Amino acid sequence: MHMGRHWTGYAWAVAAAAACTLAGFAMRARFDLVNIAMVYMLAVVVVALRFPRGPAVVTAVLSVAAFDYAFVPPSGTLSVEDAQYLLTFTIMLAVALVISRLVESVRQRAAAQAALEVEAETERIRSALLASISHDLRTPLAVMAGASSSLAESGERMDPQQRRALAVSVFAEAQRMSDHVAKILEMTRLEIGAIKPQRDWAAVAEIVGSALLRLEGRLSKHRLLVDVPGDLPLVRVDASLVEHALGNLLENAANHTPAGTIVRVRAQRRDQEIVLTVEDYGGIAERDVERVFEKFHHGAVERSEAGVGLGLAICRAIVRLHGGQAWATQLADGGTAFHFTLPIEAPPPLPPDPATT
Repeated sequence: MHMGRHWTGYAWAVAAAAACTLAGFAMRARFDLVNIAMVYMLAVVVVALRFPRGPAVVTAVLSVAAFDYAFVPPSGTLSVEDAQYLLTFTIMLAVALVISRLVESVRQRAAAQAALEVEAETERIRSALLASISHDLRTPLAVMAGASSSLAESGERMDPQQRRALAVSVFAEAQRMSDHVAKILEMTRLEIGAIKPQRDWAAVAEIVGSALLRLEGRLSKHRLLVDVPGDLPLVRVDASLVEHALGNLLENAANHTPAGTIVRVRAQRRDQEIVLTVEDYGGIAERDVERVFEKFHHGAVERSEAGVGLGLAICRAIVRLHGGQAWATQLADGGTAFHFTLPIEAPPPLPPDPATT
């Protein structure tokens, strides 16, 4: 790729000198030679701005040679009668070198700045990851340590119900830790492209139904409303991944909204895409609506259950794998709607009916 750009610069040098020579012939009858020289100078500047020093110097040399041969008396030779044109040639070459140096310096500074920004963003993500892990894993670790310590020190003196309660708390917190780590690993696999969607035709209603069935227990304390028309067109997706994305939205609603509040699932067609929406009443601050799908972003809302802030980011990554978009909006009555889209493709042709053949 670098070599291709290298040779492209020299091709531009030849083309620019040739174009300026043609322009000079068109101008010769009405313009002085100094104006024709300015056309060559413009070519030198343009090539110097776009390409490295080599093509810029070649442009200057070719421009000097073409200008001298075609226009400087005696024309048709490379000799120069008037010494002032030697100054013009020197200026052309100097301009090429100076501009190339300036452009190269700007490019180096831009590359260094980009590297610093990448390093800063990497450090920000690393810090956010460490902060999220340390914050979100501290509580389950403390619970597990306390429960296991109680069992180890005085388990014999406890009644079976107390021992079972402590064992259940250890298991529940271990499961939470496992879920946190699994989300981190899943987000990493999505970002490096290790997950490839296995697409097939699927019904939106079946995907929604499967996600609701899997999270039935988590949503049991909420008022669930489902609005999924049965006549929606099929979508060509990896149904398990899309179900997982929708499940993350439902799990987000279950974790971050009070018991007894409404969680509404909608699906509708909009032009050539299906829009899936989960509405809840978690109370996300307006300033967080635009960032809620970012990695490690929790938002300014009191959480009923901690998390590493990856569930919605994983949802968006899965949706993008399918060519869709994910975003959030605030509802007029104070809730939040989480949307994502799936493109509608032309359905496959139906196989011929054996009875008609």
